[in-house]
Amino acid sequence: MSSRAESSRPDGRTLTYGEAVFEATRSEMARDSRVFVMGQGVDDARGMFGTTLGLHREFGAERSFDVPLAEDAMTGVGIGAALMGMRPIQVHQRMDFVLLAMNQLVNMAAKMSYMFAGAHKVPMVVRAIIGRSWGQGAQHSQAFHSYFMHIPGLRVVAPTTPHDAKGCLIQAIRDDNPVIMIEHRMLHNVKGVVPEESYEIPYGKARVLSPGKDITIVGISHMALECVRAKHLLEAAGIDAEVIDPVSLAPLDISTIAASVERTGRLLVVDTGWLSCGASSEILSEVFERIGERRHFVAKRLGYLPTPCPTTKILENLYYPSPQSIAQATYRLVRGAEAPAWQPGKVDSAEVAEFRGPF
Repeated sequence: MSSRAESSRPDGRTLTYGEAVFEATRSEMARDSRVFVMGQGVDDARGMFGTTLGLHREFGAERSFDVPLAEDAMTGVGIGAALMGMRPIQVHQRMDFVLLAMNQLVNMAAKMSYMFAGAHKVPMVVRAIIGRSWGQGAQHSQAFHSYFMHIPGLRVVAPTTPHDAKGCLIQAIRDDNPVIMIEHRMLHNVKGVVPEESYEIPYGKARVLSPGKDITIVGISHMALECVRAKHLLEAAGIDAEVIDPVSLAPLDISTIAASVERTGRLLVVDTGWLSCGASSEILSEVFERIGERRHFVAKRLGYLPTPCPTTKILENLYYPSPQSIAQATYRLVRGAEAPAWQPGKVDSAEVAEFRGPF
């Protein structure tokens, strides 16, 4: 990860995704003494991909501290603190183990304001890290964002760019509702332009990463980055794809996606999760409900293969959607099943090839 002193360029201030999360956290801790960070490894020498680096030294051990392997209990501590007026940020190295706190999040945090007619609020952020890496395997690579999209009372965001990561986290910290922030570990070293000033990214507003006219491709989290790469591959086949990053998963900005599909007549949704009952299913269903009576369109979904996540790199490369597999699926949707076979070129996903951990 580049140092923060080296993060500026004449043509725009750039940070990595991890640095953007760090900057949002640090600025909000400095602005509001009620904000604190807790989680396994937040005071580690690497600071959770740099996102919590040195916060325990700057703000003290009472505002940035390691926690035991007790996700259910620690989430209860966070909810209790939030009910008492604090603004906790709970960091999970791996989303897999958020499952141990489902009762706290689904039955307590999400419902508290509703059950007490708004008299009590739970302003809590849960940062959950997902995705492939150097062989995390079946119990350390899973993405459960669709589980939380299903629950009223929880907001769910999955920013892809460093710009949106900073703005989404600031918005989440200031929100009086519990927020699940999904961070794909492949994104933490990705660079992008990030304003120095404080700003918020509103919920329910998708971002058009690249306009196009032939097909709408929606990429969730790290898949949005892979979809942009696929768009470049498709240019060789004369296909102009529009790539959309939902950013916010609950609430969803279906209006932006549906308007794009109404123009292109084609939709491909690429998820960083399983397809059954997933975010891709929800997006496709809502688009159909919005425009299906007046606009015929063809659609397809890509995501995890229907097996547990593999450990070896060779199987990982087959298991997860890639720019090549996204480009091929797009080509078939646009050109049709009878079109001549087409083989996309090669493109490297540098963040995947270069990832070395440790988390």
